[in-house]
Amino acid sequence: MTHKTALTTHARLIEVFSAIQGEGLNVGTRQIFIRFALCDLRCHFCDSSHTWVAPDNCRIERTPGLRDFEIRTNPVPLPMLLEWVEQLNLSGLHDSISLTGGEPLLHAKFMMEFLPKLRTNTGLSVYLETGGHRPEQLAMILPYIDSVGMDFKLKSTSGESRWEEHAKCLQLCHNAKLEVFVKIIVSQKTEPTELERSALLVAGVSPEIPVFIQPVTPLETPVTFTNVSVLAPSANQVLSWQALMKRFIKQVRVIPQTHKMLNQL
Repeated sequence: MTHKTALTTHARLIEVFSAIQGEGLNVGTRQIFIRFALCDLRCHFCDSSHTWVAPDNCRIERTPGLRDFEIRTNPVPLPMLLEWVEQLNLSGLHDSISLTGGEPLLHAKFMMEFLPKLRTNTGLSVYLETGGHRPEQLAMILPYIDSVGMDFKLKSTSGESRWEEHAKCLQLCHNAKLEVFVKIIVSQKTEPTELERSALLVAGVSPEIPVFIQPVTPLETPVTFTNVSVLAPSANQVLSWQALMKRFIKQVRVIPQTHKMLNQL
């Protein structure tokens, strides 16, 4: 399967907006989100399948948090995206900028041009959310990001399996001394052996890297590509999985998608 990547001077976007981060190490902080289009994975639990392809238009929030979106045409020129971010960047409001998707690393060439200007213009740290399966593209932008949240894909839960790529990406982040954490989506069908393998992989890089177990938020309808219903795990499952992983990892936290609890979709 082939996937188009963004041009150096333009990006294919879904939306740009201000919100509270609902997952992982930055949970509860205020961020400017730049959601890129395109993804080369097809996870069964994906709640953002609309990002898998690039739409003709994208949404841009005019006022931070008010959801007063304007519709603009894709792809977006680099200077225009900088302008939109500046419009949202009210003094003292945001803690960082989140690059999310889709899979942002499909836009690595664009981000090599974009991120140095973004950091200079905003003074905010840059946080990358990635599937952790594209090490070559990650290496291209490592000098321009401050922290990374990496999703490990378990075949029993997602239908995807990228162990070798996860190991390379995690090692790259650790070597670059970036703040990095691992997030693992779990469901009723999660296999404990895959969680143990994940813990061993992380511990092999550093047992100090935090791991977040995130119980899947059940979708109202299955993802159309897979037609698979993914159900949340039981409390007993989650407790036993946390205990299993803590045999190898110092910090293993269980946090659901808090932004959905706040009705901040």
